[in-house]
Amino acid sequence: MELRDKKILIVGFERTGEALCRFLPARGARVLVTEKKPEADLAARIKPWKERGISFETGGHKLASFLDADLIIPSPGVPPLPEIMAAREKGIPVISEIELAYRFLKGKIAAVTGSNGKSTTTTLAHKILKEAGLKAHLAGNIGTPLVSFVEKSRDDHIYITEISSFQLEYADTFKADVAAFLNISQNHLDWHKTFEAYFDAKKKLFLRQGGSDAVILNRDDPRVWSLSRESAARVYAFSRKRRPARGAALAGGWIVLRDGKEERLIGTSHIPLPGAHNQENVMAAALVGHLFGVPAAGIRRSVLSFKALEHRLEDVLTYRGVRFVNDSKATTVDATLKALASFDRKIVLILGGRDKGADFTLLRRAVRSRARSVVLIGEAAGKIEAALRGTVPLASASTYREAVRLGFEKARAGDVVLLAPACTSWDMFKNFEQRGRTFKSEVRRLAGRDGRKGS
Repeated sequence: MELRDKKILIVGFERTGEALCRFLPARGARVLVTEKKPEADLAARIKPWKERGISFETGGHKLASFLDADLIIPSPGVPPLPEIMAAREKGIPVISEIELAYRFLKGKIAAVTGSNGKSTTTTLAHKILKEAGLKAHLAGNIGTPLVSFVEKSRDDHIYITEISSFQLEYADTFKADVAAFLNISQNHLDWHKTFEAYFDAKKKLFLRQGGSDAVILNRDDPRVWSLSRESAARVYAFSRKRRPARGAALAGGWIVLRDGKEERLIGTSHIPLPGAHNQENVMAAALVGHLFGVPAAGIRRSVLSFKALEHRLEDVLTYRGVRFVNDSKATTVDATLKALASFDRKIVLILGGRDKGADFTLLRRAVRSRARSVVLIGEAAGKIEAALRGTVPLASASTYREAVRLGFEKARAGDVVLLAPACTSWDMFKNFEQRGRTFKSEVRRLAGRDGRKGS
């Protein structure tokens, strides 16, 4: 792919945008960044890039910039803007950062997608490969943008990459040597408009694979498993309910690997992550390790020493018998359902944020059976309240300080106050990380308010 003297438009200037600003000029491209934020909000960040010859338009997008480009690269999460659609209609190519990286990258790619569990699975798979002595790199949404590795990439490198539907929407040739599809549920309907469009974007990761590639599919998810009939790759399954001939399964309290022979991997009681969904994440990550030649003993060691990621069912502290748990990454209804199922005690659930087109009525049964009460916050509070009315007592908060206080007041000793919002954070925060850290800060403030430490 020739980039020299090409007019390339980068849409959005977060982590991926900055990585592209490093990569493209080195290949001789003429780069313009378009960003909806005003220049005053970006001045300190864009100054050094301007000094390197990068041009910026801020405070909104100009159609002329899109129609004048030779190539457009939207950052992940940038919606299908009218300007992007107009450029595509004119025949101007629009590709994602992973598609650009793929065309230059050396080495192998292990890609993980799904509605939930991507970050945990990707991080654990990277740990398994790295600790086995392989030259593995963590990339994509969870790590460094894939394009950042191009210049130093080598044929013996492996890139464990978390892949989103946004990135796949604008991918034309991207293909993984090993691909894992964890699950599928309603997500990003504000972006994709329909569930079918969302699923079609995810499918693009697998349908380009060939016989030398491998695909890891959730046998218990009918939509995901349907890809086994469409994929030309070698299919490996993971399942909590069945015993696939090739893949990973539960057997007598153990996770076992099955590929010609059956090997015990790890007892489920020894997995250092709560919840049945994390058993599935471990199976998928273990299969990635297996497909790259890591023996069962090495996989086991890596799993046993794995620690939960920040903002994923993260224990904050226990105060006066009430346990506070941060699952800010639970930005979908399905993720919240999995979080609720991870505890054997009553829960005060904090829900809300910016809606992605979710059906919150799907929470009713689990909330009624597992929650003591629900605290609502953010833009979607009214919609969630309508969906959950008549289940358990509902309360509203306008700040996270108030939400934490209400959660504690409604909990009893032995309960869990769980932040699992089922929404994005963008109504109140920059990202889910900032939301989770605010929650933790307010929990610590509450616990220290009367001079007593948590226990």
